[in-house]
Amino acid sequence: MPLRRRDMDSRSQAPHKSSSFSSATSRDDDAAKPREAIDRNLSLAAARQGERHEVRRDLHPVPAGVAIKEECEEEDEGDGRAGDGAPCGGEGGGGGGGDGEGGDGGEPDLAALSVEIDAFIAGQEGGEAVSEATLERFASSVEMEIAQSESAADRWATGSNGEPRALLAAISRIAALAASLAKSPEGSGNKHTAGAHRVTAVLHRAMAFLEDEFLALLDDPRVPKPANAGDGGKTMKRPPSFEQVQHEPDRCVLPAAGDAAAVVGETAPLYPPETVDRLRSMADAMVTAGYVTECTQMFLVARRNAFDASLRALGYEKACIDDVVKMTWEALEAEIATWTKAFRHTINVGLSTEHDLCCRVFAGHHAAVGRGIFADLARCVMLHMLNFTEAVAMTKRAGEKLFKVLDMYEAIRDASPVIDAFLAADPADDGKSSTALADLKEELNAVRSRLGESAATNFRELESSIRADAGKQPVPGGAVHPLTRYVMNYLKYACEYNSTLEQVFREHGNHRDGRGGDGDGGNPFAAQLMEVMELLHGNLEGKSRLYKDPSLSNIFLMNNGRYMLQKIRGSPETNAMLGEAWARKQSTNLRQYHKNYQRETWSRVLRLLRDDGVLTVKGSVQKPVLKERFKQFNAAMDEIQRTQGAWVVSDEQLQSELRVSIAAVVVPAYRSFLGRFAQTFSAGRQTEKYVKLSADDVEAIIDELFDGNATSMARRRT
Repeated sequence: MPLRRRDMDSRSQAPHKSSSFSSATSRDDDAAKPREAIDRNLSLAAARQGERHEVRRDLHPVPAGVAIKEECEEEDEGDGRAGDGAPCGGEGGGGGGGDGEGGDGGEPDLAALSVEIDAFIAGQEGGEAVSEATLERFASSVEMEIAQSESAADRWATGSNGEPRALLAAISRIAALAASLAKSPEGSGNKHTAGAHRVTAVLHRAMAFLEDEFLALLDDPRVPKPANAGDGGKTMKRPPSFEQVQHEPDRCVLPAAGDAAAVVGETAPLYPPETVDRLRSMADAMVTAGYVTECTQMFLVARRNAFDASLRALGYEKACIDDVVKMTWEALEAEIATWTKAFRHTINVGLSTEHDLCCRVFAGHHAAVGRGIFADLARCVMLHMLNFTEAVAMTKRAGEKLFKVLDMYEAIRDASPVIDAFLAADPADDGKSSTALADLKEELNAVRSRLGESAATNFRELESSIRADAGKQPVPGGAVHPLTRYVMNYLKYACEYNSTLEQVFREHGNHRDGRGGDGDGGNPFAAQLMEVMELLHGNLEGKSRLYKDPSLSNIFLMNNGRYMLQKIRGSPETNAMLGEAWARKQSTNLRQYHKNYQRETWSRVLRLLRDDGVLTVKGSVQKPVLKERFKQFNAAMDEIQRTQGAWVVSDEQLQSELRVSIAAVVVPAYRSFLGRFAQTFSAGRQTEKYVKLSADDVEAIIDELFDGNATSMARRRT
């Protein structure tokens, strides 16, 4: 079932640097609240966290220890119980004073308190006791550790003894402590109520601190951002069109493997190893503390925004369906080229990089969390990009759109194995991420099907164009028709996609035999190609009849047939698709057009050079008849030179073949005729009047035919 892409839009908003974390201090009257109030306070804190955190970010930072002390002093003044052991850090027994044994000498350090807390957590189910004072001191010690970290220039620098800060361990311990207090036996439910509030408040503050740090690391400005990729691959030109039949554009070509890193610098890791280690430690602490939703949302939105930025660096900008449908083809063509490059980068580089990052940050017991984040990220990014393909599939069909649509089709087709690899990497019981990726693959298949149908329809528009091209104006000089150039260039590039078009027509053919292809199970695209060639041939046969001169009709057919044959032989893909049988048939047709031309033009000339019993009677030359023969021959040659010199044979080999074949027949015949009858005329004016051409002159006239420059014998002699 196709996914609803607009549901993913909310994920692309900029992340707030706050969640359901809050800073709070316990108050004496909290001790009377029941256990369920703790959970309610957590929910209320989650509802208010955004406002508090944004205020905290906008104001000048105040050292956390000072804030705690001021709050305690205000609370003590209000309650009239200053210095009675209230759970605040500072002068009282819970926060800064006390001797560790009774609160008179000096507070035990965090390490000493951690031992007692660990014992309580480990033996909690067995009834191991822990005092309210210990809970208060431990909470205050963790709070002071957070305050020191907040005010430190490098919050994650190692201490003077070379050991890393104990902050993350302390946060993980207080999270475990809060969980243990929440599971205290019913009989001791009220025993730790005040301590539970205090621990929960510090846990909230710790989570808020971690949230800020987690997001700051994700947005680390020191991490290199992808530069503008420019063209990336080879220049992509426009596909052939009727208006630009001489253009022979290149296909969209992906950058070579060696160039891929140069496109967006993807060979460098997203984050240095030490940053990934810190992200993993923070994520582990937040997830363990039960803040998995906040952690995953931060990570997902941050990486989604980073992913979008990398696509913008490649030149890809999101566009709504209405805008795409209204684009001119020239604008849409460029957008498709950019989309194809960005999509292939997403599949071949982007998703793999993000998958690796998710696996490294959310490792071990939290691996399923990382897989879920990656699945959501992949679905968000891909579905937004697939919106563009749907818009393209909705545009008006046209033959010249085929190649860009096929580029998109191939990109989406090639994405399926990548998604399969991600699915195979997930455990079989990892339902959420597997379902998301499976849904994504289903959507990819659906989009590919729509693009395949669009490609098949666009190709059939070529057939419609051939049928509709019924112009009544013949091409001057019998030259190659623009339709022939367009169709043959079109087929040349189409055959470069032969395997893709074979797949397209198997799935979206005419279904004449119920299988979408040819009846014998062969290549359905080859059958479609043959049908186009037959349509073109029939169209050209019709256009040849527009010429009043049958000789010019055959020159036109020769020109176009030779162009078709040369284009096919010059393209291994097209030649393989049509087969040698078609080439032999086309060669046979060309020979027949050649014979027809010689018969129509030169048979009449050759009849004038024959002694058919009229020129000589009983051995005597009939001079009047001979004079008429020379006059007719001279007029015929002048007419041929004047008209056929303007005809065009653009293929040099064909032009040479025509001239040689004509000269091989006409020149010897004329030389023999001159040898027999030229001396019949008396030398001087009579000879000049009737014998105007020598054999060499006739050969020169033939050598000037078909070059588009009309002359006549009279102009030639001046």
